[in-house]
Amino acid sequence: MKFSPVLTAKILLVDDNRDGLIVRRTLLEEQGCHVQSACNGEEGLKIFRVLPFDVVVTDYRMPVMNGLDLIRHIRAEKPFTPVILLSGLVEPLGLTEESTGADAVIAKNNNEPANLVRWVKRLANRAPARKPAASQRRILARAQA
Repeated sequence: MKFSPVLTAKILLVDDNRDGLIVRRTLLEEQGCHVQSACNGEEGLKIFRVLPFDVVVTDYRMPVMNGLDLIRHIRAEKPFTPVILLSGLVEPLGLTEESTGADAVIAKNNNEPANLVRWVKRLANRAPARKPAASQRRILARAQA
């Protein structure tokens, strides 16, 4: 799937599926993004702590640290960093932005590539928030408790 390159965003891509990581990385790099990848949430968090990113894209189910735990750490450390959560279980588990703390939740299906590019563009070009959204404030409160 080809899209016109218009991004220069720095993306942290976290997924334990090597093939999925390669495909998404290639897709985002074709858009002009600079992509750093990690194979699990713990590795992703270590990278997140030392490098600046415009958007974090993470899988939901991973060994060591899952996507929700990674989002909680990100919100506690840099609450305004945009996060996209990917999962093949969006509908069965009822995953939403409100329930996960992500800025966008994308189902792994045939529409994923277009949705991923659309959300990365939207979030990378978004003006920084002045205060966290209500769902993010709840997650921040839980992380600090």
